[in-house]
Amino acid sequence: MRHKVYGTHLGRDKNERTALFKNLVGSLILYGQIKTTQAKAKAIKGLIDKIINQAKNPSTRRLMQTFLVSKKIQEKLIKEVIPALKSRTSGYTSIIKVGQRQGDGAMMVRISLLLEEVKESRVKSQAGAVKSGKEKTST
Repeated sequence: MRHKVYGTHLGRDKNERTALFKNLVGSLILYGQIKTTQAKAKAIKGLIDKIINQAKNPSTRRLMQTFLVSKKIQEKLIKEVIPALKSRTSGYTSIIKVGQRQGDGAMMVRISLLLEEVKESRVKSQAGAVKSGKEKTST
């Protein structure tokens, strides 16, 4: 039975899982998007929200710094990612299914940060599609 078992273990012990999560979160912040398995993406989704919320508040930034040990990743998070996500309170990531991995059939996904620039470009492209759709129906 799985009573009081929290989270997924991913076939690793605690230290290996912690190292894996640190690397995945660091890569996600550094590159903006990563391609990984669905189980790993779901495991870090809540963690990345927690870290970004800690980084938004100057008094809790030291907690974020204990998890993200690289200065390069910390600077990118504070200088680029936080200003872009200032208006959001949660839901900083999106998970898009890519397909199954050839070797073992694991579901691969692309997890990416939802930065405001991406959101604005989507709104503009959707507005253009709606306008062109209205022109077609009126003719």
